[in-house]
Amino acid sequence: MISNMPDISIQAFDYELPDSYIAFFPSQQRDESRLLVHRSGISSHHSFQNLPELVPTDSLFIFNNTKVIPARIQLQKESGTTIEIFLLKPLADNIATQQVMEQRGEIIWECLVGNKKRWKIGETLTKTIEIEGQKVALRINWHDRELNQVQIQWSGEHTFASILNEIGKIPLPPYMERDTELSDQDRYQTVFSKELGAVAAPTASLHFTPAIIDRLEAKGIQKSFLTLHVGAGTFLPVKEDEIRNHPMHREQLIFERAFIQQLMEHSGTFVPVGTTALRAVESLYWSGVWVYEQKAIPSEGLVIPKEFAYQERTEISTKDALQAILHHMDANKLSNWLAQTELLIMPSYRFRFCDALITNFHQPKSTLLVLVSALIGDAWKDIYEEAKQKGYRFLSYGDACLFFKKEK
Repeated sequence: MISNMPDISIQAFDYELPDSYIAFFPSQQRDESRLLVHRSGISSHHSFQNLPELVPTDSLFIFNNTKVIPARIQLQKESGTTIEIFLLKPLADNIATQQVMEQRGEIIWECLVGNKKRWKIGETLTKTIEIEGQKVALRINWHDRELNQVQIQWSGEHTFASILNEIGKIPLPPYMERDTELSDQDRYQTVFSKELGAVAAPTASLHFTPAIIDRLEAKGIQKSFLTLHVGAGTFLPVKEDEIRNHPMHREQLIFERAFIQQLMEHSGTFVPVGTTALRAVESLYWSGVWVYEQKAIPSEGLVIPKEFAYQERTEISTKDALQAILHHMDANKLSNWLAQTELLIMPSYRFRFCDALITNFHQPKSTLLVLVSALIGDAWKDIYEEAKQKGYRFLSYGDACLFFKKEK
């Protein structure tokens, strides 16, 4: 069904981004970042602290409460060779990753492995750590070398989360090309991060402080939380010329029933905070369409294909789609909705839950920039150029944008 997707070249989303515009370190304070607002074809420039005065009072802010795990593990062989393991996702697609983090004794993850050629099949890597005064012996083996699946085993009753806290490092975006510093432990997490499982931060949310959230609430603006565990694929460049041929990364989604109910009842402005929250909530709609159309849900869990949103069908309302999920949850006694998404949002896509988007400035030729273009059209080109001229900071630790959806 890829033929139903628009034929658009990634070259249309290229622009010059010298290192001098990239924020390699966070600002001193979260809400000191700048905020570029684009609405009805007009851009204006503010501090992020002004956000509560710049959004409609009937807004519902949709946040991603995922928490970045210390996914980079460095191990040393007896020969002195360093093997680096970068955790991507556990081999448990139908279980919420935050629950997997509570497993004890053994776990299997799909990983990126640095110096892979120096780590042979049958060769066990070992490491001894200390947790709360107790020695813990770790054994790391290949589960499937060809698929980059690694088995980690350990002694005692400690959870994998506690193991990882001792041996792992926060994984900064690859373009930063620097070691993690102590400040990154705090600043590369949102103030409301909760559910362990991401290997990259939902960076648009990094600007928020408790004071900003309190001021939003004081205006009567609502907030809600979903969980999308951001994967390393968010940094993958688009290598195919036609965007629709890009192998879209898969990410896990988790929605509480109360969240779905809140979406159904809200009749005002929807403001996802970040591309991850936007992709998640739009994928929730397509999950509902899947159920509404009575498609089978595989035993290993539902995966929304990247092209599913572009297939021809009779329009299904957001209310009907969400209601289909709630009925399915009731029928199967599910406390939350768990799925995975490969959704690719590109120009021609029609948004169901986005009237405005808070986001950062994205890398050239990235799927995130393609998503922004789907929301505001080609205006992004002039906006980005103006932002460079005015000295905005780009990428994960950079400044923020508030983009209102292009009017028809």
